[in-house]
Amino acid sequence: MPPDIRISLEARWTDDTAAFLRDLGRQAIRLHGRFLLALSGGSTPQRLYQTLAQPTGAQQMDWHRTVFLFGDERCVAPDHHDSNYGMARASLFDPLGIDPEQVYRMEGENPDAHFAADDYERSIRTLTGCTAPEIPQLDLVLLGLGDDGHTASLFPGTAALHEPHRLVAVGRSPKGISSRLTLTLGVINRASVVLFLVTGSAKARIVRRVLEPQAAADRALPAALVSPDQGRLVWMLDQAAASELTSHIPLI
Repeated sequence: MPPDIRISLEARWTDDTAAFLRDLGRQAIRLHGRFLLALSGGSTPQRLYQTLAQPTGAQQMDWHRTVFLFGDERCVAPDHHDSNYGMARASLFDPLGIDPEQVYRMEGENPDAHFAADDYERSIRTLTGCTAPEIPQLDLVLLGLGDDGHTASLFPGTAALHEPHRLVAVGRSPKGISSRLTLTLGVINRASVVLFLVTGSAKARIVRRVLEPQAAADRALPAALVSPDQGRLVWMLDQAAASELTSHIPLI
């Protein structure tokens, strides 16, 4: 199934994306009694979280039946300025008054990253009641897009990108904090909905490479390997991020 590409005016992107996420959450709660949401880090998701936490928006969603997970994490303490959990806590959890028991964070501060990855996998399996080798189905996985085509902490040419069995692996970044924890493609591609969040003209070139690949190298980019088995793949772009696409896609 081709991806569902949605392009929004820059001024409306966060509101449109927040409305879409709330719709998915309400649907999951109606069907399953809870909403399993894996968060992404970065400045673009942070804008979305701040919008979701605004009082008017917060009233439109039953956040007490949302369970928060993470798609990836840097191997740092939770109060480190590069922590995805720390950003989400300040932007979303604290403003919404989320109970800590609703949040399943990756323990990036653990000195043994492989143990932390195994521990997070056990947490996911306990939460979902899914035993190996089965892969649990999350309701929504949020993803960003790096300039090199990486997503979550799945970087080109790294072992985590090709991990065939694990739900969580140790990722290696070529820049910044090298050691990461990341969901693998297996659990990402099992999700009911995978939602890419991409804004800004700096991402326009890599967006085109992923969505309109011209070469084998484009099709091998980590973000291009995200293809849900049975779920939906949605890209929420602002006009700047979509500016190099050749296909005509109307504004939402």
